[in-house]
Amino acid sequence: MASGTGILIPLVVNLLSLLMGYDDAELLFVGDAMQHQAQIDNARQADGSWDYSGCFDGLKTTIEGADLAVVNLETPLGEKPHTGYPCFNAPAAWAEALRDAGFDLFLTANNHTLDRHDRGLRATIDSLDNRHLRHIGTYKDDAARKLAIPAVYDINNIRVGFLNYTYGTNGIVPGKDVRVDYIDPRKIAADIAATKAAGAELICVCMHWGDEYRLTPNATQKEQARMLEELGADIIIGGHPHVVQPIELRDNRYHPHKKVYLVWSLGNFISNMKTADTRGGLMVRVFLHRGDDGIARVDSGQYELLFTVPPTAGANKRFKVVRARNDEEIPPMWHGRRNEFVRNAKDVFDKYNIGVEER
Repeated sequence: MASGTGILIPLVVNLLSLLMGYDDAELLFVGDAMQHQAQIDNARQADGSWDYSGCFDGLKTTIEGADLAVVNLETPLGEKPHTGYPCFNAPAAWAEALRDAGFDLFLTANNHTLDRHDRGLRATIDSLDNRHLRHIGTYKDDAARKLAIPAVYDINNIRVGFLNYTYGTNGIVPGKDVRVDYIDPRKIAADIAATKAAGAELICVCMHWGDEYRLTPNATQKEQARMLEELGADIIIGGHPHVVQPIELRDNRYHPHKKVYLVWSLGNFISNMKTADTRGGLMVRVFLHRGDDGIARVDSGQYELLFTVPPTAGANKRFKVVRARNDEEIPPMWHGRRNEFVRNAKDVFDKYNIGVEER
């Protein structure tokens, strides 16, 4: 019965989509939304509130313009004290700032998700739930995970399933009840199968993996990407290295007539990390299209380089993410660091990118 249902649901979805007309959708992804101590201190107000205004002003229109925008929330959201590295804990206002910037889906499976142990994980989930924000990757218990996964979203009549996993949690072990989605091949295979059976036409898997500060994928990333490709993942989005890594859009080697969109690492979205390579990141867009045959596929992709500008004595009072090639938004004192970031990213992309152009 389950097998038959899994075959029937996609057929019904395709038939309905054909009747309603062909569909297109745009997905947008950014990397690690971090909260280092300097960022927390900068946002803290005398009355106890938090002001993150201005952090994303230059990107808001683009983020809101996507049909679904995804961000990696690389910090718990808990009670005071609020702290940065090495054990992160940001105020819930950080999630509100990301929501107001236009993000629709928060990824929570990363190596810092247990920085405040089980209590911090639960507080993060409560903060997101109380604000009606969608999230995947961590759960209060098995029952909560069963309600959340499969996570299949109807995006302009294209049903996309999302999954999120992390390589580890910095040696902190979750308690007996809370659940973190760790990278486990058997679990991932079962989740992808269940997501397809729930009607997903396309599968997006977000992986927290790789070596920090390395500009190319390691052997483990390559093997795990091969596994995901063989399992039928259409979009594979990587994070954790805090630097950008190559992007590929190519034919799936195991499934004829399918493409795979692979971002090895998005880098940092916003942070107070210091080196040129960690000061920037990627904003990638993935365009989906239902063809004349009624089948939804990954059609094309674009990327932009982003750069975090710290507060200055001028008009920029907050940490601000800007387009890396926009000189007007980057003070001259930061042009050298920006230029180094862009140059290093371009060198890697020129050598390794496949089928994806800069916007």
